Amino acid sequence: MHTETQLVQIGKNRGRITGAVSCPVYHSTAYEHPALGESTGFDYTRTANPTRQVVEQAIAELEGGEAGFACSSGMAAIQTIMGLFSKGDHLIVSLDLYGGTYRLFEEVLTRYGITFSYVDLRDLEAIEEAATPYTCGIFVESPTNPLMRVTDIRAVCERARDRGWLSIIDNTFMTPYLQRPLELGADIVIHSATKYLGGHNDVLAGLIVTKGKDLSEKVFALHNSIGAVLGPQDCWLLMRGIKTLALRMEKHQENAMALTQFLLTHPAVEEVFYPTLHSEERRIQEEQAGGYGGMLSFRVKDPVFVPEILRSLRLISFAESLGGVESLVTYPATQTHAEIPEEIRRKVGVCDKLLRLSVGIEHMDDLIGDLSQAFDRAQASIEGEGVKRDELRNSSLTQRK
Repeated sequence: MHTETQLVQIGKNRGRITGAVSCPVYHSTAYEHPALGESTGFDYTRTANPTRQVVEQAIAELEGGEAGFACSSGMAAIQTIMGLFSKGDHLIVSLDLYGGTYRLFEEVLTRYGITFSYVDLRDLEAIEEAATPYTCGIFVESPTNPLMRVTDIRAVCERARDRGWLSIIDNTFMTPYLQRPLELGADIVIHSATKYLGGHNDVLAGLIVTKGKDLSEKVFALHNSIGAVLGPQDCWLLMRGIKTLALRMEKHQENAMALTQFLLTHPAVEEVFYPTLHSEERRIQEEQAGGYGGMLSFRVKDPVFVPEILRSLRLISFAESLGGVESLVTYPATQTHAEIPEEIRRKVGVCDKLLRLSVGIEHMDDLIGDLSQAFDRAQASIEGEGVKRDELRNSSLTQRK
């Protein structure tokens, strides 16, 4: 069955008694036992819920995994997976990853004795150099957030497997429609399902997919014990969003590629980050994924442009998320990556000239037009301020004479 069909059919025929096409929402927290020692398969909603089960089975099938787990947020999904590690364990992590993940690792998990090394995972030798006798896992974003660096997932997972490490891939940007890390050798895939999978900026959710029975049983125990599970109404919203994933991802990508070309030629832009722009990364992306996605970032030539650009946008919203049908622009230095110390941010490339753009599904001409007029206003404003400063300086010199 093709992926597009799988997506649309999620939850269908789950209401067989009534014939409901849309999957029912089971709000019940408790389920009656038929008799002593017997169960319907549902006892308490934290452990299992019929609506949540549909989402979990769907994401497991889409990613090609053994089991799926729906969590209350993307960060809850990562926290649940981190329960697999113990005091003294060490993980190797993508260098420029989401700031919320960095915050969880450095401000919470280090207090429990887990340590992390941040490495440009495009460099396989750097992985070897970062490894210690206590390394037992590798955590990968590809493409990374926000610099869109592409990691060779197959190569990294092969090295991890050879050393007995768990390989964990954050597949939020690509989704299983474009990339399936488990098929490339990963052990675990996670998603902030708030983003592309939900797709409408109206549900907070996280997903985990595991490969293999033993690992799946361990994660099930953690999911149930920690209890950061997704509620049934949010499961239904997520299910509804996933049904249109194929259509949305195609349009996101089409628009992102058009905006990339526009930004590459604009005089206000210094550099653009998108997986098609470097030949080696493009080759890897094309080998391991079915596309490039709808996320891009760019640096303007002068940081003074940033506030005026953000003020001048009329269609694209200045907001701190991604993956919805609406286009959103984010300033990582003070938003998504604010928790990362400035020295480290700058070292990895998250500077004060960088903007991240989640490209929506609007008409591309309107998106280009909005960016164009915002750039024009920013340049005019800065030039105007320069003229005013020159006039004031000249006036001051005249008065002194």
